Formats: sequence, C-alpha cells, structure tokens
Amino acid sequence: MSAIAITQLPDDPVIACSNCAACCCQLEVMLITDTGVPQRFIDTDDWGGEVMRRLDDGWCAALDRDSMRCTIYEVRPLICREFETGSPECRDERRTMGTIYR
Repeated sequence: MSAIAITQLPDDPVIACSNCAACCCQLEVMLITDTGVPQRFIDTDDWGGEVMRRLDDGWCAALDRDSMRCTIYEVRPLICREFETGSPECRDERRTMGTIYR
C-alpha cells in the first residue's frame, strides 16, 4: 500500500473574485472623480468631502452582502478601480482582517 502524499497549501493563496470576501469594502472611500456613483450610495464625511456611504455594519452600501460583490461595479469610484484584487494593499487589508478568512 502506498502512502498518500500530503498536499501543501500555499502560505499566500491566490486571491480572486471568487475568494475575495471584499475586505476593501470596509475602508472609507473618498469620491475624487465623478464616475456615475448613484446618489443613494454617497455620503458626506466630517470635513465636507463626498465618500461612499457605509451602513451600520461598516460595509459599503453598494456591496451585495449575499454575493460579496459590488452592485455598481461599472461605475465604482476611482479608488475602488485602483485597489486591485491581490495587490500589496489588498493583501495588507486581508491580513488585518484575518479572522474573516478562517
């Protein structure tokens, strides 16, 4: 009888839309350009700047909680467009929210 090989899972797994969990959707997102974000998703911060509205649970109002995907992806803010899945910034956020991924 031969032994079954132990598979080593990578320490730093590939991050894709299917396993993202949208941790960046708990960050404050300033609106610095007009991309067409619907007004119902826009709030004003303490300094008068426009930001993405966050609900009482801390998540972005535009996030679909069932799929954990953006409901306004085509018109998402510039900051969201530049925050790439799997980028160093993304990985840093995932590390700070480690309990979500366990």
